[in-house]
Amino acid sequence: MAVIDTPRVQLSAGTNGRIGQLFASLVATIVAWNDTRVTRNALSQLSDRELEDIGLCRGDIDNIAAKR
Repeated sequence: MAVIDTPRVQLSAGTNGRIGQLFASLVATIVAWNDTRVTRNALSQLSDRELEDIGLCRGDIDNIAAKR
């Protein structure tokens, strides 16, 4: 029986951690972008009267969506 031994490069724990942090940061950025997009679209669907009822105007939508 033959055995094939292929060398593998071991990543250090620090590299794995950095890759994990990068991935987590990327996911968090995408989630935040999507939340902003959904909020902006929902508020944009409201009429001016409905926005006024909740104390907003069309000019407030971008600031509210971006949580500024």
